[in-house]
Amino acid sequence: MIKFQGSDQYVATPDLMLAVNAAVTLTRPLLIKGEPGTGKTMLAEEVASALKMPLLQWHIKSTTKAQQGLYEYDAVSRLRDSQLAGVEDSARVRDIHNYIVKGVLWQAFTADQPVALLIDEIDKADIEFPNDLLREIDRMEFYVYETRELVRARHRPVVFITSNNEKELPDAFLRRCFFHYIKFPEADTMRAIVDVHFPGLKQELLAAALKTFYDIRNLPGLKKKPSTSELLDWLKLLVAEDIPLAALHSKDDQVAIPPLVGALLKNEQDVTLFEKLVFMQRHHR
Repeated sequence: MIKFQGSDQYVATPDLMLAVNAAVTLTRPLLIKGEPGTGKTMLAEEVASALKMPLLQWHIKSTTKAQQGLYEYDAVSRLRDSQLAGVEDSARVRDIHNYIVKGVLWQAFTADQPVALLIDEIDKADIEFPNDLLREIDRMEFYVYETRELVRARHRPVVFITSNNEKELPDAFLRRCFFHYIKFPEADTMRAIVDVHFPGLKQELLAAALKTFYDIRNLPGLKKKPSTSELLDWLKLLVAEDIPLAALHSKDDQVAIPPLVGALLKNEQDVTLFEKLVFMQRHHR
């Protein structure tokens, strides 16, 4: 199988590429953790593209149940159709297969070619959600009780599972995964990421923007630190609004409120904290 070596659209560090290829070799799900906005979801998209596989995505919500990834039996529609059906439609109502809604895992298991499967933000679901998928992900099969059939994977999908660390995942689930934590990019890696999205950006502007960005991230007490995606949004605004380089420079290297700071700080507590720090520095307190 082709090895993942990053892509033109995704800057992957050597340890991340190693983790992806190890998970593929072991045929284990790759559990990816990291701060929001560090490219966990995009990684699955880029790996699928590099390996020339279709990507099926299952975005998890707080109300998502594991059964929905396998299938759902639409009993309500069947009851309604049975009440309204004429002679011509009665055969359709009797066939229960017409009321089985296939989930993402069923689609991945029965695909004609190997696919990549993304289970996105698994920590948003109930604590029992990962346990409810243990057998299916491990054995690559599940039983459909309504139709009395066993669905087995024709080809084992390459599985990516992302988590923002909102909840701890069960040990039994972790044992079945290959784990990688995406560290927040250092300045050199961040420059490479920015260059992918803004190849013509002036180096002076980039240097000043990165200094401001990391200064803000390093402030103690921030409730939410700005992420890579928020840096890219901020740079897009700086370019679109033609913000002069001088607006990003502060006197005596002190922290100053940058233009369009709302792209970086997303709650009032952090904005207030930042403003207080700037005020204290200006008054040498």
